[in-house]
Amino acid sequence: MSDVTRAKDGRPVHHWRRDVVELAALFTAVAVADGVANLIGHGPDGPALLVISAVVLATTAVFHTWWTRRHGHAPPTGDTGARPLAEVQLAGPSDPSSEPQETVPTESTLWRLRTTVKDEPGSLAVLCTALAGYRVDILSLQTHPLGAGTVDEFLLRAPAGLAASELTRVIASAGGTDTWIERADAHDLVDAPTRVLGLATRTALDAAELPLALRQLLGRCTIRQSPAVPVAAGVRAPEGAPVEGALEDTVLRLRAPEGGVITVERPYLPFTPTEFARARALVELDARLGPRVPRSQDVLTLPEGNEITVRRADTGDVEAAKEMHERCSARTLAMRYHGPVGDADRYLNHLLSPRYGRTLAVQTASGRIVGLGHLLWDGDETEVALLVEDKWQRRGIGGELLERLVAMAGEAGCESVYAVTQASNTGMVAAMRGLGLPLDYQIEEGTLVVTARLEVKAPLGEGAARTTNSEAP
Repeated sequence: MSDVTRAKDGRPVHHWRRDVVELAALFTAVAVADGVANLIGHGPDGPALLVISAVVLATTAVFHTWWTRRHGHAPPTGDTGARPLAEVQLAGPSDPSSEPQETVPTESTLWRLRTTVKDEPGSLAVLCTALAGYRVDILSLQTHPLGAGTVDEFLLRAPAGLAASELTRVIASAGGTDTWIERADAHDLVDAPTRVLGLATRTALDAAELPLALRQLLGRCTIRQSPAVPVAAGVRAPEGAPVEGALEDTVLRLRAPEGGVITVERPYLPFTPTEFARARALVELDARLGPRVPRSQDVLTLPEGNEITVRRADTGDVEAAKEMHERCSARTLAMRYHGPVGDADRYLNHLLSPRYGRTLAVQTASGRIVGLGHLLWDGDETEVALLVEDKWQRRGIGGELLERLVAMAGEAGCESVYAVTQASNTGMVAAMRGLGLPLDYQIEEGTLVVTARLEVKAPLGEGAARTTNSEAP
């Protein structure tokens, strides 16, 4: 029986214990052979017997060599205790053809799906099993407990050929009700805690981010903020401004940091208590941090050599903005505000407030503001507006402001921006055309609305559909 083992390169590896045994056997054999040779060699027929023995041993060695070469590759008989070759997995590169091939379709579609299931053991397992039967991969899952049931929100990767209506039918057959489904993309692969922390960070850095953060947190919705209304002594405060907020099906009402009410409305998908708690936490964070605007600024050189500074503006710039308005001609103000301008205090506090959008100011080397650009959150739409002092027009300031505002809108996930002006305002029209974006024009009674479509990620919820069990095919 051989005790030889083989290394990875196939060469035999000997052990020292076996070598000692073989050496002892060799010495024993030599001693026995010497004794036999002395015994036979001194007899009358000794030399003949030695020759015959040598011939027999040589013949035996030749026969053994021939037999070994002929039968050396024969399979061993009996169990050697080794594992079958099929059960052994060797390290190192393997034959790709021998590896199991995945059967996952090469094309797939991401979906966000929300449904309500009974709050009882096994209901979620039934739902997951039904999805697995159609080769739908669950990438993430959030649960929103309710009184009578649980709202489960999935991020799914489904075969490209599986339609939304079929997915809805599968969910309904597994016990899901009030199912809502929409297309998703790679941006939605970020898990919920990471996404919420990112929104909180953006809100902490810039007060103007609060409406955008709420929209990205809650999906496709309309956000409006009503200013605080002064209440005289002995007069009951108006309803709709609860301190802790209010949740009413598809409407959220939250107390704004500076007073007033933030109203968030979603037309088809009811808010859950979890979403309400997250939204209220963002608003409370904003209130604790107070007014804040990033103070970064860029210094630019105009074609004639003058240097200007472009920076963020807020309500602290109201007085400087009023002085700029006083230096503007009546025609310039009429182009901007579409009619006669009265008391600037009435609208400048609103325009410069970060609660309603973002404002960029153009400032000269002496510190005088000569231009303002506004990016205003108008429900689920975004408006851009420009005002440049007469003496500083036709120098590229309006185009510079517009490009920066549109870039901000794109970063905020806006699909489009629109500008409302007069048809005779050729400067604003030229600035919009200079963006190089697809434009839509609407003219009504001398008012021109120019809409630029942005090439950015659509807000969460676009193209969403809501179905119920009775609507499922």
